Amino acid sequence: MSNQYSGRHPNDRQRSDAQNRGGQTRKQGSDTLSQVSEAAQSATSTAKKAASEAASTITDQVKGLLDNQLASGVEMVGHLGSSAQRAADDLDQNAPQLAGLVRGLADRIEGYADDMRYQSVDELFRSASNFTRRQPALVFGLAALAGFFAFRTIKSTPLPAQPVRRPGAPSKGEYHHVG
Repeated sequence: MSNQYSGRHPNDRQRSDAQNRGGQTRKQGSDTLSQVSEAAQSATSTAKKAASEAASTITDQVKGLLDNQLASGVEMVGHLGSSAQRAADDLDQNAPQLAGLVRGLADRIEGYADDMRYQSVDELFRSASNFTRRQPALVFGLAALAGFFAFRTIKSTPLPAQPVRRPGAPSKGEYHHVG
C-alpha cells in the first residue's frame, strides 16, 4: 500500500514523533521547574528560620543587657534612698521639719527601688504601659512638662561666640599693606 491510499502523509509520522518528544520535553521542563520551585521554597524557609533564630538570640541578649542595666540603676536608686535617710538623720537636730520631708522622700525612693529590684525590663515596660493606660492625662502632662523644660534649657544655653568680621576688614593672619 502506498502512503496515498492509507490517508497518511509521510510527514505525519514525523510530526507525531516530534509531538511525543515535545510532550516529554514539556513534562521534563515542568518537573525541573517544580524542583527549582521546591528548592527555592526550602531555601526561603531555611533563611526565614535562621533570621528568626538570630533575631530571637539578639533580642534575648539585648534583654539580658537591659536587665543588668536595670539592676545597676535600681542599686543606684537604693543608694540614693539610703543617702537621703542619712541626710534626714543629720537634719533631725537642726531642722526637724525638713528632716521629716527628706525622710518621707527617702522612704518613697527606697520603696520604688524595692518594687523595681526583682522586675525584668519586660515587666517594667508592662507596668509603665499599664500606668499610661490608666493615667493618660498625667503621662501627657509630664511629657509636656519635660518638653518645656528641655526647650527652655536648650534655648537658654548660650551659643559659642564667633568673631564678627566686618566686610573689607582683614581676617586673622592676613596682611594688608597700607600705603
